[in-house]
Amino acid sequence: MAAFIVATVDINNPDGFRQYVQAIDGLSASYGGEAIVKSEVTDVMEGDVAVGQRVVIIKFPTADAIKSYLNDPRYQAGKAKRAGAAKVDMRIVVD
Repeated sequence: MAAFIVATVDINNPDGFRQYVQAIDGLSASYGGEAIVKSEVTDVMEGDVAVGQRVVIIKFPTADAIKSYLNDPRYQAGKAKRAGAAKVDMRIVVD
C-alpha cells in the first residue's frame, strides 16, 4: 500500500531551512519517495491556516519506507539543521 508524508511547514528562518533542504536533497528518492506537492497555501477555504504556509506531500511505496527515510542518518543530520528554522507538522497517511 502506498504511504504518504503530509507535512505543513511554517518557515521562520529561510537560510536555516535552505540548509536543511540542501542536506536532504535527493534522499527520499533512495527510499522510493516521489514528491507530489511542494507548494504554498494560496487560499484558505476552512480552518485556521496561514496563506503562504508550505505543504509537502511525498509518496512512498510503504509506511516502512517512510520510517526508514526518517531514521536515515543523513535525514537526521538535516533535521538538526532545520531546528529553529521552521515549525514542521508531519503525518504518515496510508492509502
